[in-house]
Amino acid sequence: MPDAEVEAALAHWAPRFIQNGVDYNDFVRTVQRIDTWDQWLPEWSRTADEQAELAAESDATGHRDTAGHAWRRAATDRHFGKFVWMVDLDLAAEAGRRSVEEMRAAHTRLDPTAERLEIAVDGSTAYANLRRPPGADRSPYVVLVPGLDSTKEEFFYFEQGFLDRGVATVSLDGPGQGETGVRLPIRPDYEVAVTPLLDALAARTDLDHDRIGLCGVSLGGYYAPRAAAFEPRVRAVAGISGPFCFGDMWDDLPPMTRQTFVVKSGAKDDAEGHRIASSLDLAGVCERITVPALYVTGAKDRLIPWQQTQRQAEETPHGTFVNYPEGNHGVSNMPYRARPLIADWMTDRLTGRG
Repeated sequence: MPDAEVEAALAHWAPRFIQNGVDYNDFVRTVQRIDTWDQWLPEWSRTADEQAELAAESDATGHRDTAGHAWRRAATDRHFGKFVWMVDLDLAAEAGRRSVEEMRAAHTRLDPTAERLEIAVDGSTAYANLRRPPGADRSPYVVLVPGLDSTKEEFFYFEQGFLDRGVATVSLDGPGQGETGVRLPIRPDYEVAVTPLLDALAARTDLDHDRIGLCGVSLGGYYAPRAAAFEPRVRAVAGISGPFCFGDMWDDLPPMTRQTFVVKSGAKDDAEGHRIASSLDLAGVCERITVPALYVTGAKDRLIPWQQTQRQAEETPHGTFVNYPEGNHGVSNMPYRARPLIADWMTDRLTGRG
C-alpha cells in the first residue's frame, strides 16, 4: 500500500506526467514498484536509465529520431523523479543535472533550431531553451515560465503547441527553478529574470521583439502576470492555475510542496517558508497590467483554489477568465482543451488575427 506522500503525488499530478511526455506504460510500471516516498526518485531514475539505454543504443545504430524521443522520455522521467522529492538533495541535484543533459540530447536530435541560452541574472546565471518554428525568418515568441516544481525540461510538448502555430518559444528556468535555482532562490520579483532575458535576445534578427508573449503554469501563473506588470515589452500574458497570493493556501498544500518551497526559497523552516510564500502576492500588481491577459484554471484544482486565479483576472484591466468545471491543477487532465485554447489565444494576440 503506497504511503501518504506517494498517494498525494499520484492524486495531484498523475495527469501532468502523461500530458508532459511520460509514457503511460512507464508510468504504470514505475508506480507499481513504489510503496514509500523514499523510493520515488530511485525508481523513476531506474525507468529513466532504461530510456537512456535505449537512446544510446539507437544513437549507435544511427537512428537519431528514435534516440531523440528516448532521450526526451529519459529527461522527463528523471525530472518527475526529483520534482518535489526533497529526501536527499544531492541525489535530486544529480537527477536534475542528468535531466538537463538528456533534454539537450533530445533537442539535438529532434529540433535543429533548439538553442541553450545563458543569461546573467543578479550576479549569477539563468538558463533557457530557445526553439523556433522551422522555416520562419522572424517569429513572434513566447517566454514559458515553470512553476515551483517544474522546469524547462518539462515543456517539450507545451512548446510544440506554439511552434505549430508559428510562434517561437523560450522556456526559462528563473530563480528557484531547475538549474538556475541551484544558485538563485525563489523571489517575488520574477521580472528580475525576464528583463535580462529579453535584453539578451534583443539583438537577434530571427525573433520579432515587438510581438513577445509570456505564459506561466502553476506558480508560474503568478510569475508571468507579475513580470508582465513591470516589463513593457510583453504584449500578452497567460497564467494557468496561478495563485493571487501563494501564502494564502500554505496550510492546505501537500507537505512535499511546502518542503520544496522551503528548500528552493532558502528558508530555514516552515514558518519562514510561509512568510516568503506570502510575499508572492499580486495585490496592487494586476492593476498595472495593460496588455491582454488570459487566466485559465480548473474548478477541481486541489492545489491552487480556482478563486485565486479568478481574482487575478478580476483585478487585471484586460483580463479574461476561463474555468473548466472538470479541470484539475493546470487543467492537465484536459490538455486537449486547455492547451490549444492557450496557444490559439496567445498566437492571435501576437499576430493580430484575433
